Amino acid sequence: QVQLVESGGGLVQAGGSLRLSCAASERTFSPYAMAWFRQAPGKEREFVAGIRLSSGGTVYADSAKARFTISRDNAKNTMYLQMNSLKPEDTAVYYCAARSNILIVTTSRGYDYWGQGTQVTVSS
Repeated sequence: QVQLVESGGGLVQAGGSLRLSCAASERTFSPYAMAWFRQAPGKEREFVAGIRLSSGGTVYADSAKARFTISRDNAKNTMYLQMNSLKPEDTAVYYCAARSNILIVTTSRGYDYWGQGTQVTVSS
């Protein structure tokens, strides 16, 4: 069973930066697309950004555009989310997800594999 493991969360002041990582437990795991989602307390899980692993094509939620950058290192089987200019409203548990389909979808139902999540807290 493939596992996705997130890391890099933490507490940061507003305006600060964090870089999240998502590593797959198996080197042979080859999804076609991966994404970051987040879930704040009392809210639904929402799409943040997605990346197509073969081409590097990306999709961002409006809330992430111009502040967040999604990237991947296929050799390391690792995906990243660089988050800059963080705001208190970015506070959430961030999850990485993967799917065996080339299309990047923004709904959580479209993903087959999930990590356990990493907490990001932005203080004002």
